[in-house]
Amino acid sequence: MDQVSAATMTDYAPTVPAGQWRDDVLGSGYTYTHLHLGEDPDAGHASAAERERYGTDLVAGLVRYRRDAEWFEFPRWPFARRRPRTAVLYIHGWSDYFYNTEIAEFFDGLGARFYALDLRRYGRGLRPWQNAGFTDRLQEYDGDIGAAITAIRTDVPDVERIILAGHSTGGLVASLWADRHPGEIHALILNSPWLETQGSWVVRLAATGIMERVARRRPRAIVPLPEVDYYWQSLSNQAFGAWDLHPLWRPRYAFDVRAGWMAAILEGHGKVAAGLSIEVPVLVLTSDHTVISTHFTLEHLSGDTVINVDDTRLRALKLGHNVNIVKIPGATHDVFTSKPEPRRQAFTAIRSWATGYASGLSAPE
Repeated sequence: MDQVSAATMTDYAPTVPAGQWRDDVLGSGYTYTHLHLGEDPDAGHASAAERERYGTDLVAGLVRYRRDAEWFEFPRWPFARRRPRTAVLYIHGWSDYFYNTEIAEFFDGLGARFYALDLRRYGRGLRPWQNAGFTDRLQEYDGDIGAAITAIRTDVPDVERIILAGHSTGGLVASLWADRHPGEIHALILNSPWLETQGSWVVRLAATGIMERVARRRPRAIVPLPEVDYYWQSLSNQAFGAWDLHPLWRPRYAFDVRAGWMAAILEGHGKVAAGLSIEVPVLVLTSDHTVISTHFTLEHLSGDTVINVDDTRLRALKLGHNVNIVKIPGATHDVFTSKPEPRRQAFTAIRSWATGYASGLSAPE
């Protein structure tokens, strides 16, 4: 069953008119807006009540963080010199949304304006009638990312540098976007990017032909996969994790995987394998090891249970001309939701890398 089918309308983010911001579920300092991407082609499946409540636009969600004091533009470190205005745009992974306030506050501490994008049909951009997370073309997200960057430039008119960041599937989307849009961003940060199919390129080649044939006929056909909650257990404060997760936006069991989406992912993996030409500096963070198990164990709290990190690091070398790879001991799939010590190491790695490669992000410990 699709994870959204039993949800009530109150689980969905109220629609925000273009150009306006509203208080976000993350609390003080966080607001969100909607990026309106035209008429939703699936809106014909919406009920009259849903149309009345949410409208029929296809939307993506954009979250903004500002410390309360910043609304008054107090001077910031270092007082003696002006740093370039930098904005960070962060993209979540599969079956996910932005909830990690620690990331926002870290980049804010480095002097950046922080934004996070919930892609169409995810998180704050999800609507009751939609197939959660579905797309059959990763290029479709060009509209989401482009609209987010336009909104950031409107919100911070003197912004000089934009750093794009992505986790897992969001890392794949961000990498392909950066390759197609040279000159639009100044650096790329990837948190355990999903750059190759589990089981290596051999599995990808075998699966691609099958998925392409199914996707051409029935792009929304559900691909039967085992339902596991290992990763959720490592995240949620209702299990072994530390994070308060929205049950609809980040469900215990992932969104239904559909043939069109899987074919699009495989196509993206193939493009990475063939080699991209990203011109800006790229930082790739992964766990130091992958955990493979048929049942949940405490090992899932200190390793990547989603991707093969060795394959990921190899593929990362194909992204562009200036790629730095950092292994974080004991990190989980999302290095920023790991235990405190791996998180600290990940943030330290970004701080060190930013000093050398992403001018405009630097601050004392």
